[in-house]
Amino acid sequence: MLFFAIALLTLPVASFAQNKYFTREGKIQFYSKASDEEIAATNKKVTSVVDAASGQIEFSVLMKAFEFQKALMQEHFNENYVESDKFPKAVFKGAIVNNADVKWTADGSYPVKVSGKLTIHGVTKDVVIDGTIAVKSGKISANSVFNILIKDYNIEIPKLVKDKVSETLKITVDLNYDPFKAN
Repeated sequence: MLFFAIALLTLPVASFAQNKYFTREGKIQFYSKASDEEIAATNKKVTSVVDAASGQIEFSVLMKAFEFQKALMQEHFNENYVESDKFPKAVFKGAIVNNADVKWTADGSYPVKVSGKLTIHGVTKDVVIDGTIAVKSGKISANSVFNILIKDYNIEIPKLVKDKVSETLKITVDLNYDPFKAN
């Protein structure tokens, strides 16, 4: 009887964990092409969790983890533009609108629409993003490419370098998830 009671108590935890996928090594890149210069940065330390049952998805990006080809660009990005000491993270919280279309246990590539709130530089905006969830041999990955306007997030570009920074940033998200394991 005691064994049966313990099994019933642990069942919800096990099924809860089976529906969640997690990564601490996601990748986000951004790219800007202006008339005078191209700017690109990569962050390979993105934390994300997705709940297959509900479609809820979140990710968190440490702004100082973006790496640039030029150290001076990285310094300007952190100190002058996104003010990383004041606003250390970018965060997205939302849901896969068409989660019922994703067969989380069947190999395939599933187009998704994700709706949620994106916070950058202390400003939160509603966003709707197209992406893809891929399932292959039990592994889950998520990919998306979308654009944001710098001014939407109150990021000011000094007039001196206005021609070197595009008003639009192309964001590329690549996340490879592992099953979430409850401790």
